[in-house]
Amino acid sequence: MRRYIRANTTGATSFFTVTLRDRGMRTLVDYVVDLRTAFAQVKQRHPFAIDAMVVLPEHLHTIWTLPEGDADFGMRWMLIKQAFTHRLSASGVEPAPRRQRGDRSLWQARCWEHAIRDEDDFARHVDYIHFNPVKHGWVLQASDWPYSSLHRYVRDGVLQQHWGIGGPIEGEFGE
Repeated sequence: MRRYIRANTTGATSFFTVTLRDRGMRTLVDYVVDLRTAFAQVKQRHPFAIDAMVVLPEHLHTIWTLPEGDADFGMRWMLIKQAFTHRLSASGVEPAPRRQRGDRSLWQARCWEHAIRDEDDFARHVDYIHFNPVKHGWVLQASDWPYSSLHRYVRDGVLQQHWGIGGPIEGEFGE
């Protein structure tokens, strides 16, 4: 069995893919306000920057930069997952169907992580994030997907409104 070793670089910028256990669910977009609240609660107590992000029905991709001296993205993901699941339960939403052993976890146990190496690596991963709704067939152009940091990039003049119509982004990205 291969041992899982987590990156431990303080102040690092990392790409993540986080997935629901049931890939047929739409929970993340159906309850996107609760997801945003969970992120905001965790960011308030344990700051980090969200450099790019897209939320799809059953998974999300994001790039975070942690503060200098801090490498604990695992704790942040645990708190975000717990806060979101708790918000669903508190509002009467059944977060996940009961599994064989009575386990009701909404989320897959781990997330895919990738330490961003340089500016080119960062740019490729931002492009991948923004193009992901097109890749999965949710929209025909990236700007039509409402749950994406692409809109911030367009508003800030970093990308054009009709960015990403030319074709898929190449690379390995952890889906």
